Formats: sequence, C-alpha cells, structure tokens
Amino acid sequence: MVLYEYPFNESIRTMLRLEHLFDRLGQLVARDAPVDHHFALATLFEIMDVASRADVKSDLLKELERHRTQLQGYRGHPGVAEAALDEVIARIDRAFDGLNQLQGKAGQALAGNDWLMSIRSRINIPGGTCEFDLPAYYAWQQHAPAQRRADLRGWMTTLLPLAEALQVLLGLLRETGAPQRMVAPAGHYQQSLQQGKLYQLMRVRLDDSDGVVPEISGHRLLISIRFMRPDAEGRLRATGTDASFELALCA
Repeated sequence: MVLYEYPFNESIRTMLRLEHLFDRLGQLVARDAPVDHHFALATLFEIMDVASRADVKSDLLKELERHRTQLQGYRGHPGVAEAALDEVIARIDRAFDGLNQLQGKAGQALAGNDWLMSIRSRINIPGGTCEFDLPAYYAWQQHAPAQRRADLRGWMTTLLPLAEALQVLLGLLRETGAPQRMVAPAGHYQQSLQQGKLYQLMRVRLDDSDGVVPEISGHRLLISIRFMRPDAEGRLRATGTDASFELALCA
C-alpha cells in the first residue's frame, strides 16, 4: 500500500515537510559514506531554513495544548482507559516542555558555528563544497564514520525537541482519522466536508499494484481526488476507470 497525505493548511504543510526532513536526516546519519554525511549536513541546513519561520514553534505549542485539553476532557468517561490516557498526556507534556524550553528558533545555536555556516553558504552552489573551496570540510569528510556520526548527532541535539514535538503532534493528528474504503467512479472522487468541523489532514492509501497516482486538492468545504496513470514518457493521464482507495480525514 502507498500512502499519500494532503495538508489543509500551511501550518500542517510546514510540519509535514519538517517530518520528511528529519526522517531523511536519520537515515543519512546512520550510514558510513562521506557522501551520505554530506547530504545529512545539507538536510540539517534545510531543517534550519524551514524551522526559521517564526510561527513553527508557536503553532506546535498551540496544537499540543489543544490536544492535551481535548484529551483531559475524556477523564472519567466510561470506556476510557485512564492509564493509556495518562501515558498519552505525559508524552504531550514532555514534548511541550522540551520545545517550550528551547531558546529562540530551532537551530539558532548552530547559526553561531562559523565552520558550519561556511559550509551552509556554499552547499547550494553547484560543486561549491569541493576540497579546494572548503579544505577544512574536506578534511572532516576523511574522518572515521563514527567520528563524523558523533559530530552530526551533536549538531542535531538542538533540533531534537522540535523533532519530538512533531512526532507526537502528527501522531495524534493521524489517529483522529478513521480510514474508510471508497470508490472513485471513472477515476474521480469528490466529497463535501462537514461544515463547522476543521479538518487539517487528508490521508489517501492506495494499492501500489494499481500503478495510479492521486492528484489531490481540497479546502475547508470540498475535497477532490483525480486518479492518474503515467504514460510511457512519465506524463500523468486520467485513468477513466473506477479506482478503489482508503480515505481518512484528520482533525
């Protein structure tokens, strides 16, 4: 199965981008090759760029508080496992406190590292990090993998509260959506959304053997999914046939 996610607002869009970057960073740091650690640094700088938006931290704190308040309201309800509820609220509290204690914007501490910033200033220039441009960086790439990995993990430390808050919040958000099996007649599906309910994320799950790609659009009143299939040159064409998929709307 292949999962596609579509955010309904810019805040969730930014959080999904950061989650994607943190996932990539974790995979690259775990490898040994210098080229993988080069791209791990490039990803670290991308996270700093995305996280430098002033509202990312405040949006995360606000959403974590909203979920905590919502969950607190379930206390004492029949059928609610208090121990499980306490565990989830404790995770939210840890993520909230860790992010709240982070001084300034995520990655701000790294901005004071002149060596890292010299790499950042050239990493987007084609071939700009060659050994004759940045000999100190080239020398670092010759270090043992374990030493490079330790350096990378040290630089990542200041970003970990952001990563944890994202993991907790997006996990809670995804759990609010119950997947339902749907059919798109002639490859096109539309659904009006319940007025007064603010959805934040749409999740579309497809069987990868179908070979189709969803083109998704949506806003607070209507969602639309058109199922496409790439032709021999990779251009997407409407399938024109019924398509089965799972849909979850998360609030």
